[in-house]
Amino acid sequence: MPEEVTLPSGKKIKLDDDGFLMDFDSWDEEVAKYLAEKEGIKELTEEHWKVINYLRDYYKKFQICPPIRQLVKETGFDLKYIYKLFPSGPAKGACKIAGAPKPTGCV
Repeated sequence: MPEEVTLPSGKKIKLDDDGFLMDFDSWDEEVAKYLAEKEGIKELTEEHWKVINYLRDYYKKFQICPPIRQLVKETGFDLKYIYKLFPSGPAKGACKIAGAPKPTGCV
């Protein structure tokens, strides 16, 4: 069942059953930090933001999350490091925090 969440600023967001943001355009830094905390990430570092911003830019252009190999190539981070940054993985963690919809078979 989709859930509406009120962030500390008072902003309301809607999440799907898996905790993914339902409206890509309602994303901002506060939303990212909230979603990261839900994924067990206490602080978003410069490396996190590099992955998040790449995913957002790619999604804006193509309306889909990139393949993992492309994410690795474009960020310069190997897959093992991406899992260190996003323990639940590039799809479940990184795409979720980036505000992209739940990927189907990508990232």
